[in-house]
Amino acid sequence: MPASRTPEPTPTVPDHPLDHPALASLTGPHAHFAERRGRLLRYPPDVSPWLALPDAPDAADWADAAALVGPGGSLALAGYRVPPPDDWEITFSADGVQLVGVDIETAPDEEAVPLGPADVPEILDLVERTQPGPFLARTIEMGTYLGIRREGALVAMAGERLHPPGWTEISAVCTDPAFRGQGLAARLVLAVADRVRDRGEQPFLHAAASNTHAIRLYETLGFRLRRTTRFLGARVPAGESRSVGAGAGTG
Repeated sequence: MPASRTPEPTPTVPDHPLDHPALASLTGPHAHFAERRGRLLRYPPDVSPWLALPDAPDAADWADAAALVGPGGSLALAGYRVPPPDDWEITFSADGVQLVGVDIETAPDEEAVPLGPADVPEILDLVERTQPGPFLARTIEMGTYLGIRREGALVAMAGERLHPPGWTEISAVCTDPAFRGQGLAARLVLAVADRVRDRGEQPFLHAAASNTHAIRLYETLGFRLRRTTRFLGARVPAGESRSVGAGAGTG
């Protein structure tokens, strides 16, 4: 039987919680979601694909990551530039930006209604058609999501995803193509940000660096670039061993 590693402490959150927002979330306001193995934390796979690694992951950390997601499973990383092991498949890799809304003027929106679990099928349909980023069966549990309906149909939405201490990420900003150009996305971003501010927190956003249209919109609303970042998706080899780190648990 392979020897188990001594469980190691959770990685220390950097000086600024937005430097590694998934880690700061899972050790902070979203700790109730955290699944742990060794030095790694992740969200349940039906909540969010993001996984939190140490700054300098070693071979044992990658083995723990493989054990968490399982052979052939996928994970997503934000803000990490260390590549996974050579035998892992890179499923996506993109430069991104992180923007903060410290000085924006937020506003509630009377037409924006809260979305709940009963709305998930319609949300997933809108996400499939607009591709704003990952949204899973339980993503709605990460925070408040607001939508705008026209003739009963959901045509635009935005909500809260990562939640580092003192900050909330605005995510899943999308509009049905037939209703674009009406300012719905901007209104929803400001409405979600207004709720964030009411809690005494600050809003922030991520966007692909190539999505210049969205970045221009956010900058028009008053968001400002904080840092560049990188988004990486990787798939564990189908035959990856689960033996390293076998003594670490989840919780």
